[in-house]
Amino acid sequence: MPMKKAPPAANPDAYVAALDGWRRAQVVKLRKAVRGAAELEEVVKWGHLVYFSGGPVLLIRAEPARVLFGFWRGKRLGAIEPRLKPGGKYELATMELHQDTALSPAKARELVREAVALNRSLGNPAVPANKAAVAKAPAKKAAAKKTTTKPKTP
Repeated sequence: MPMKKAPPAANPDAYVAALDGWRRAQVVKLRKAVRGAAELEEVVKWGHLVYFSGGPVLLIRAEPARVLFGFWRGKRLGAIEPRLKPGGKYELATMELHQDTALSPAKARELVREAVALNRSLGNPAVPANKAAVAKAPAKKAAAKKTTTKPKTP
């Protein structure tokens, strides 16, 4: 008989409260580092913790045998943390954490700060570049008209 899927947690605190053992300890540690690194919106989305700042920045997902710590622009963070493995859409890369995996809070904070900075400079990673350019074009054109229009002198 297949297992029933549990309903998603109502909020981030409930997500953590539903965990136990080393996974809970790992998520608590990560969550503390993430929240201490930058001002982020923290939600439960797609069944796990997701953090936003100008679009999605990172996720923390507890699974039965691992905890994933992933970044939407993670492919660009490899110099900071080479254990990030690319996969999925966008520039996503994740790191698998197990009971005996060490990741210092300082390293986690550094990854978060850099990921937030990338969103700030490059825009929302969930919006394809060509759509973002099209959306910005009319605004730039209108702004250009406003700055180049000179009032007529009598």
